[in-house]
Amino acid sequence: MERASWPDQPLHLAIGIFDGLHLGHQAVIEAAVQSARRSGGIAAVLTFSPHPSAVLRPDQRTRLLLPPEARTLVLKRLGVDVIVVQAFTPEFARMAASEFLPWLKQHAPRLAGVYVGDNWRFGRGRDGDVAFLVGEGKKHAIHVFSAPRVNLDGEPISSTRVRRLLEEGDIAGANALLGYSYFALGRVEEGKRLGRTIGFPTLNLAWAPELAPRFGVYVVRISGPKALAGLPGVANYGLRPTVENATAPRLETHVLTDCPFGAGDEIVVDWIRFLRPEKKFSSVAELTAQIARDRDEARADFSLR
Repeated sequence: MERASWPDQPLHLAIGIFDGLHLGHQAVIEAAVQSARRSGGIAAVLTFSPHPSAVLRPDQRTRLLLPPEARTLVLKRLGVDVIVVQAFTPEFARMAASEFLPWLKQHAPRLAGVYVGDNWRFGRGRDGDVAFLVGEGKKHAIHVFSAPRVNLDGEPISSTRVRRLLEEGDIAGANALLGYSYFALGRVEEGKRLGRTIGFPTLNLAWAPELAPRFGVYVVRISGPKALAGLPGVANYGLRPTVENATAPRLETHVLTDCPFGAGDEIVVDWIRFLRPEKKFSSVAELTAQIARDRDEARADFSLR
């Protein structure tokens, strides 16, 4: 689905970084999707890689919430037909705001509409705003739609808020802003099988997003081709300090029911609730006892006996 070319069909184009694809982003994208469906056109997203901060302020680069494959999965769920990824280079960053719509028309002659958030800015020095874009759109016969910011608990929803909540371990709060469960997507790898020896076999993902959630134990749901509806589980994300001196985090997930997954399977782990921070225990026996308590607490969440 993700591609670098432009479709030659009436195009309803949502534009933005869309990091996290939270409810504010979804308002922009859904407007493009609905317009495309009504008119028989194509719903597309134009986004940029790398994140502009990597070019404009590399010493303060923004850590992304979603890797590309996870972003693609969410956009598919939202009904987007095509993703166009534009390389954000120093040359592209120097494009004047007045040059942006002509550049779009050059690449997509059948551009019907542009959809952005009402705080979106573009062009060299971020000189262009929505009012300027609307004016330029009239010159080029392009409809411009700006979605108002979406608020929750009296504050605008933003990727920055989502990042802060994930780093704090407030997964329920982050999910409320996202409008879906934060998730990890990856392929199950062979582990050291320690979990199996202590009665808690796990599915292991070498999953390390740019923006790492708080290390700890979470209630989760696991899905994949072998279990589309999702299975209840409990997961640890972190460095496993009791059993090894790891330098890279790993997501270890224990399925609370019969587990159909194994090494090589691609799974999605939806994060539901934070149980406790990761800690180093004095012995494997102490760790095992705590894992049993974590399991029981997670089972109660799912009303499992």
